[in-house]
Amino acid sequence: MKRNTLAVAWGYMGAVIGAGFASGQELVQFFVSFGSSGSRGVILAGLLFAMFGGLLLFWVHTHQLDNYQSVLKSLFGQRYSAIIDSSLAVFLFLGICTMFAASGAVFYEHINQSKTTGIMLAYFCVLIFLFTGRRGMVKSYNLLVPIKFLLLLTVAGYAAIIGGGVSPSSAAPGHLIIPSVGNWALASVLYVAYNFSLAMVVLAEYQSITNFREGVRGAFIGGLMLGMVALVCHYALLPNMPEIINYEIPMLYVAGAISPLAKAVYMAVLWIGILTTAIANTYGFVQRFSDFSGLGYNWCLIITVTMTLPLAFKSFASLVGTVYPLFGLLGIVILAALTWKLIVNSFKALSNSAYRIMARLYKGG
Repeated sequence: MKRNTLAVAWGYMGAVIGAGFASGQELVQFFVSFGSSGSRGVILAGLLFAMFGGLLLFWVHTHQLDNYQSVLKSLFGQRYSAIIDSSLAVFLFLGICTMFAASGAVFYEHINQSKTTGIMLAYFCVLIFLFTGRRGMVKSYNLLVPIKFLLLLTVAGYAAIIGGGVSPSSAAPGHLIIPSVGNWALASVLYVAYNFSLAMVVLAEYQSITNFREGVRGAFIGGLMLGMVALVCHYALLPNMPEIINYEIPMLYVAGAISPLAKAVYMAVLWIGILTTAIANTYGFVQRFSDFSGLGYNWCLIITVTMTLPLAFKSFASLVGTVYPLFGLLGIVILAALTWKLIVNSFKALSNSAYRIMARLYKGG
């Protein structure tokens, strides 16, 4: 596999496998709560991630769009894209606050260190990785995401194997399963939409460093890899129902059941997930802030991460409850617009082809 293709896949995975995914909370809410049938939802979500990721890279390469603002303009037009762009900028800023707060919560609740230590470590890591802009974001994902992916797959895979003897039907009795949405198919669509806003911010940046084939293939492969790791986590979590419903970080419960070492390794996975999400949110917001203010990128980077600190010391749970539903709503709007534009453009292309064929036949006659 070519390096650029793999870089796109890592970027896609880095944007989606954040604190919510790595904690297992998203998977419990969207899929594990359906019991064994939730696996079908996970597989469908992986296919949707692959399809929409590939379609997004197809769109940005076809229209030569190299950042998320230009993507929004191409989908919504000048007037409405300004509204979507402003909304997304607010959500990105709040997303940075949320990830810094999550870093503080991990250090305070699981490592017995102060929240300040966790927040400031994430603060300085984001500054260091993003000081070179797009190149720094890509390099950070090429470094961090493979580590996160392998550790996550190792711990979750082992948990899935040792838990394989537990019947999902007995581990998750029907009367205790209360899915967040009506059925697993709808859950799949909502889950992909829920994660697509941030994925779009990241994937659009790869247009300038890939050709058409590398970009589309990388996003497609990244989507399939997301589906694969989600399925492994699903089977790791399922035998632990309904106990894990009471845990904010279900995968830490699963890892802790294996051994203290597995739990320590998974805390590293969780923290890297927090960091990669913080990097994506910060890069997207800083880019927008720099374009809007006219200030240099690095000054905007320092100002942005510093401005997030007061909110970062707020409750992680309260920030999640505010930010994540808004991201999900925006993701649905973006996915719907992308789908509609692709359908309209395909219809126009077919109509033009049919018109040219009819014109040739008419002239020939």
